[in-house]
Amino acid sequence: MALAGHLRELRNRVVKSALAIVVFTIVALVFHKRIEDFLLQPLRCTPEIIAAGKETCAQVSTIGLTAGFTWMLKVALTAGVVATVPVWLYQIWAFVAPGLHRNERKYTRIFVACGAPLFLAGVGLAMLLLPTTVQMLMSFTPDNTTPILPPDDYFDIATRLVLVFGLAFEFPLLLVMLNLVGMVTGRRLLGWWRGMVLGITVFAAFATPSVDPLSMLALAAPIWALYFLACGISIINDKRRARRSPDYGLDADEASDIDLSVRPVEEAEAVEASVQPSAIAELPPPRREELLDDIT
Repeated sequence: MALAGHLRELRNRVVKSALAIVVFTIVALVFHKRIEDFLLQPLRCTPEIIAAGKETCAQVSTIGLTAGFTWMLKVALTAGVVATVPVWLYQIWAFVAPGLHRNERKYTRIFVACGAPLFLAGVGLAMLLLPTTVQMLMSFTPDNTTPILPPDDYFDIATRLVLVFGLAFEFPLLLVMLNLVGMVTGRRLLGWWRGMVLGITVFAAFATPSVDPLSMLALAAPIWALYFLACGISIINDKRRARRSPDYGLDADEASDIDLSVRPVEEAEAVEASVQPSAIAELPPPRREELLDDIT
């Protein structure tokens, strides 16, 4: 396809993803009260929490006439994006799939079937850690004071956790897909384990909004496990390919067939001269090697 064709294909994929997000956002608007109550649960000051006095409670307050409407749209839009994970993941991979070989396009179903559960697993883990993150951040509140939190600030933290955890869980799947299309081997992936563990740890430290090590380890540990699982799947896939093709893993020059058989040389064919020479030219006198310098 020409560049214009690729741009039209990209536009169609983006439009389909956007339409799916809009539809689910409208559905989320109908149930936005229930979604808001679920999201604001870590900030609720129940009588049991107040009586125990162990946790800090916050007072949620909207500032401005349009703050409630903006909060409702943010909640509905985020819910629509999370609910349509299988749709836009499929559209992303369907845009890339035509550039692959025919036998590699079958991995599209695997990508969508595994990508959506992994993203939702990351979202679920983020929601489990959200109360701990909120309490950790509110623990810095001075004594004898009550934090007044606008829902937008809290929702920004929750959205960041959800997106970071969800996208981070897609990283091992990306490594497996790179191995399936033959771009990287399982042994090479496993050889990067020191840098991968360090990089995942640093990423988790910067990605989590709280400063407690629990949230960082809660994000890093599952990605460590998924990374080594991806290495294991890649190594198994390499062994399966090696059994099918003995030339798997070799370069194009190494895997090419070379004919090393010896064939007899045919006899020389005599060719008659078309014109006889008038006189035999004299041979030049032999040169003495010692008179020739290196340049000559």
